[in-house]
Amino acid sequence: MSKNIPITLACGDYAITQPLMDGSVKADGIDLTVVTDMDSTTRHWRFFNNEEFDIAEASCSTYLVAKDQGLPFDAIPVYLHRRFRHGFVFVNTSAGIKDPKDLIGKKVGIKHWQVTAILWMRGILEHEYGVPHRSIKWYQELDQDIPVRLPGDIKLQTLSNNQSVETMLVEGELDACIHSSIIKPFLRGDSRVARLWPNFKEEEVTFFKKTGMFPIMHILGIKRNITDQYPWVPINIYRALNKAKDIALKKLINPRIVPLAWYREFWEEQQKLLGDDPWEYGLSNQNRKTLQNMIQYSKEQALIKRNLSVDELFLNMDQGRKRGV
Repeated sequence: MSKNIPITLACGDYAITQPLMDGSVKADGIDLTVVTDMDSTTRHWRFFNNEEFDIAEASCSTYLVAKDQGLPFDAIPVYLHRRFRHGFVFVNTSAGIKDPKDLIGKKVGIKHWQVTAILWMRGILEHEYGVPHRSIKWYQELDQDIPVRLPGDIKLQTLSNNQSVETMLVEGELDACIHSSIIKPFLRGDSRVARLWPNFKEEEVTFFKKTGMFPIMHILGIKRNITDQYPWVPINIYRALNKAKDIALKKLINPRIVPLAWYREFWEEQQKLLGDDPWEYGLSNQNRKTLQNMIQYSKEQALIKRNLSVDELFLNMDQGRKRGV
């Protein structure tokens, strides 16, 4: 009697992974335990530091660091989380920041230097708006997931355990904050904080039309000992996740399943701009460009020391010409 291989996958609870979690899609030869009850920051740290999960949705920025340092992690070209980031830059309304260049010389809070969302916004601010990351005084709440020694001209200070970048922004101790989530003071309607770009969606659309990049936040990391022992597991997981996404997207086309009055119109607007599958896995030309851009940002921001190639980031998912279609 054949036995499946037990594998633990830690990831977010997403519509595009739901068919895998509810068992309607199965990874061939694998008994999958899916763990979802944790925030992204915790999951990333537990994967890269404790190696608690065989496979995990993981920070792309931290994975680049792990690859650069030769740590025992590989990845599958699956991007469960993407997001435009202009809407996650917040300012203290008394700091006199009206334009991105007003950030130069200011105090800006972040979760930590290695967060992918922050990597993207530092790079976008520098390349699209003329705000060098070395011109800002940075304050991080947490230590980096994988320690990286930064050069002296990057002004980064780690806050104490009882300090919060959100509270410091509200109280005027920080001028701005770049976060991976919508900060609580903004959600509460606190008049002391505002978005840097009130028209953030327009900025994001302009960014996509100019660059063709829908920023990748997370990849699917896999521990090296899994690929060494079971070299067939990555491609079977990859195929299962593609099937799950296909099922989910076909279901989501139906406007009756989402309680939004103009849901179908939103869907068509996204489709017109981003294409039929903005969450496309693999190494398409668009995904390659996005990943190469991240590598460039990571090198510029002193997170990695060498110019990684996109191909060395991921395990080979090729099944030969016209196979596995």
